[in-house]
Amino acid sequence: MGVTPFHRSILEVRLPKHFDKPTDMRYDGTQDPLEHLTAFEARMNLEGVGDEVRCRAFPVTLAGPAIRWFNGLPQGSIYSFSDISRAFLAQFTTRIAKAKHPINLLGITQRQGEPTRKYLDRFNDECLEIDGLTDSVASLCLTNGLLNENFRKHLTTKLVWTMHEIQTVAKEYINDEEVSRVVAANKRQSGYSQARQPANGERAKEQAR
Repeated sequence: MGVTPFHRSILEVRLPKHFDKPTDMRYDGTQDPLEHLTAFEARMNLEGVGDEVRCRAFPVTLAGPAIRWFNGLPQGSIYSFSDISRAFLAQFTTRIAKAKHPINLLGITQRQGEPTRKYLDRFNDECLEIDGLTDSVASLCLTNGLLNENFRKHLTTKLVWTMHEIQTVAKEYINDEEVSRVVAANKRQSGYSQARQPANGERAKEQAR
C-alpha cells in the first residue's frame, strides 16, 4: 500500500462489485470546485455508496494541478469525505463563481431585431446564475426588457408572474412572431421574383431585335 492521504479505515473498505467509477468527471483546478463537488455527490447518491467509497472515488475525478494537490496532502490525514470536501474547497476557493445580483437582469434587454425566443433564452440563462431570485423581480425585469409590445402589454395585466407562467404565455406570442417573420420573408421573395420578370422580358425583346 503506497503513500496516500487516506486513513487506513478508508482504504480497508472494498469498492462495491458493480460500482461505476466516475472516470467521465474531470476537475483540473480551473473550474468552479463547488459545482464539481455538487455533481460528484449527486453521482454518488445515485450509486448509493457510503462515505469511504466516496473518498476512494473522488481522486479519480481529479486531473492536472488538482490531482497533484491531492497527492501532496499529508499521509493519513483524510478520515472522511467531509475532510476531503473542506480541503478541496479551501484549496480552490478562488475558482468559486460569485453569484450575480438580481440587478444584473436589468441589463438583459431585447435587442432590435432579436427574436423574442432568443431574448427569453438569454434572460433565463442569466436567471440561473442568480441566487434567491424571486418571481416578482424576474417578471418585472423581463417585462422591462421586452420589445415585443403585445407580449409586454399582456404581462402588465398581472402584478406578478411565475417564470413558468411566463414561458407558457410566451409560446403564443413567439409563434405569432415567427409566423409573421416567415410571411414577411415570403412577401419579399415574391416581390423580388415579380421585379425580375419584366427585366427578363425586356432582355428577351432586346435579343430578338
